[in-house]
Amino acid sequence: MSVKSIYPRTGLKGEITIPGDKSISHRSIMFGAIARGTTKITNFLKGADCLSTIACFRSMGIRITEDTGSIIVHGQGLRGLSAPRGTLDVGNSGTTTRLMSGILSGQSFSSVMSGDESLNSRPMGRIIKPLTAMGAQIASVHGNNCAPLKITPGKLHGIHYQSPVASAQVKSAVLLAGLYADGETSVTEPALSRNHTELMLRSFGADISSKLHEDGSATARIQPCRELYGQMIQVPGDISSAAYFIASGLLIPGSELLIRNVGTNPTRAGILKVCEAMGADITYLNSKNTDSRAGEPTADILVRYSRLHGTVIGGSLIPALIDEIPVIAVMAACANGTTVIKDAAELKVKETNRIDTVTENLRAMGADITPTDDGMIIEGGTDLRGARIKSRLDHRIAMAFAIAGLIAGGETVIEDSQCVDVSYPEFFATLNSI
Repeated sequence: MSVKSIYPRTGLKGEITIPGDKSISHRSIMFGAIARGTTKITNFLKGADCLSTIACFRSMGIRITEDTGSIIVHGQGLRGLSAPRGTLDVGNSGTTTRLMSGILSGQSFSSVMSGDESLNSRPMGRIIKPLTAMGAQIASVHGNNCAPLKITPGKLHGIHYQSPVASAQVKSAVLLAGLYADGETSVTEPALSRNHTELMLRSFGADISSKLHEDGSATARIQPCRELYGQMIQVPGDISSAAYFIASGLLIPGSELLIRNVGTNPTRAGILKVCEAMGADITYLNSKNTDSRAGEPTADILVRYSRLHGTVIGGSLIPALIDEIPVIAVMAACANGTTVIKDAAELKVKETNRIDTVTENLRAMGADITPTDDGMIIEGGTDLRGARIKSRLDHRIAMAFAIAGLIAGGETVIEDSQCVDVSYPEFFATLNSI
């Protein structure tokens, strides 16, 4: 077990560039692999999860190389994957597992996916159900709706799936299977989840559309595809990684941080709305509505210390910030007044049950927090104290409480700090540079 000690800081100053977006990095490898021709990816995130995706596609015969910092995927077309010799190792990556299930459901060979202990305890029934409805032959090896998953060839047909949850991973799995189906496939979700799949598939040549309904639900539709075509992808900075530095700039007196080239896709940028609601001093510079090479808006984000106040976070905003809730909870503990986080039961099925891990660790630091079935209630304004933080191998817990340690009195120790490598290997180095 590796541990990292964090001590209080004052007046953070500087300019940083954060690593590429994890969600977009995953998709660029996957879509490049099943496209015809070469896909060149710049600012690719070399975190453990994304490297698992690369390893899986290499196991299926896709040549993936590196040239002057760019990742080159030599795609073999929609039906160009080959049977892997052994089990596909997805590591700790739920994104790899769920999205690749959609792609593998349309292949002419059998495959098995398995990951580490954490991954193999996460629920996969949410993708097994719609993929099975499409005709996929997908089964949980141990019969517990978790990985390992075994997928055997089956003839796919288009369906309309009414998803009970707003989940980009569920939606993406179904849409990717839809590329191989015999007719239109559509997914309606109760709120619009992150839409990286729709944007990038469109740039690769897929016939895909989406519609936001008056009641807040959203439907994405895709037509069967003959071929996708390789693209140039510039991955924007990951807003989930930027969130920790946004929080540190807002919480530490005298701070002013400029965070370059951050993806500001509205389906991911819920934390920016929360910061605004809490009274944050944030300025957007060099905003670009769309980067044509990834279909994603970006901006430089200037953050200054602010006296934050509590707010209510819930409803359709939750899918746009679900990964940022641990660090939002830290912000709430330092803000004046009460913050209520609700409609976030999805937190229970992440790398850890994040309602429990956030509650456990904030209480250890002296915060007033009450867990609920679908979120938490935080009474802000209590001075945090240094504590021993149990990350439980959850990268977002480790990073969120490293930021809490910058504000807390005394030493904060992050257990299993190496887990940040999943999404942000340079996190502690960047933190020390400002």
